[in-house]
Amino acid sequence: MPKMKTKSSAKKRFKITAKGKVVAAAAGLNHFLRRRSQKMKRNARGTMILSASDARMVKSYMPYSR
Repeated sequence: MPKMKTKSSAKKRFKITAKGKVVAAAAGLNHFLRRRSQKMKRNARGTMILSASDARMVKSYMPYSR
């Protein structure tokens, strides 16, 4: 049997927790940081749990995460 293919970009950017939730880094901290508020930059540090609709899309990219 051949191996199942996965989207390499999703594999690098997302992680599935033990309960099946999807963890991702917050967006918006790469450039144009002058115009973003300090509160937004502080809250965007670290990781966050994706919403159910976004998680459903990400899980379709990963073969063994059902």
